[in-house]
Amino acid sequence: MKSPVSEFKLIDRGFSSFLVLIPGWATDFRIFNTLNLDYNYLVPVKFEPSNFNAGLTKILNRESIKRISLFGWSLGAFLAQEFALNNHNMIEELLLVSIRKRYGLKALEEIKSQLFKNKRAFLYKFYLECFSDNDLEALAWFKKNLLEDYCGGMELNYLLAGLDYLSQSQLKTDSLARIKKLRIFHGRKDAIAPFEKAVLLRDDLPLADFVTLECGHIPFLAGNFRDKFNG
Repeated sequence: MKSPVSEFKLIDRGFSSFLVLIPGWATDFRIFNTLNLDYNYLVPVKFEPSNFNAGLTKILNRESIKRISLFGWSLGAFLAQEFALNNHNMIEELLLVSIRKRYGLKALEEIKSQLFKNKRAFLYKFYLECFSDNDLEALAWFKKNLLEDYCGGMELNYLLAGLDYLSQSQLKTDSLARIKKLRIFHGRKDAIAPFEKAVLLRDDLPLADFVTLECGHIPFLAGNFRDKFNG
């Protein structure tokens, strides 16, 4: 059976540039609700990693958008990479957030097992692990606005499809090295994509701008992210 195509909406914020916001595993576009950057946003309201490119291409053609920047967080970074490498002539900038070179198959299979045992309990633990002790305000916002809905509303098939996508994904550093404008954002206290492994990518991507923040796995919820982004 053919997977549904991702569907996007355009959020016109009065700017001339366009930024595609790509969420990570077990989240959706609402994770970006507090993000305030100087772009119009394109966000996936129906998020299907296996058919992401088709959905994005469709809205770009419909809205006659010729140039974009891509903001891929966690799982979304692999999708951003894939689209950028296949459509390099359209890309203003590639922004990769909280990345790993790849996720281990054994760890992904263990996550599947835990989801089958008790999806809600595993998700609750996972979401809390995305935050560090420096992220109290971000965590409070997440608990108030998304935690309960995510724990109760994330469908098992959606979660499993994301894990299947991750099992086949890795950063293609040789190809990424040819991207003219690439920035990588990473939290020093990231428990999901450990910082010490992320910094090793500097050797593979010497031309990339590597921006660090004192936070966990969701840097764009940090209070100083806009300043870091614009700096």
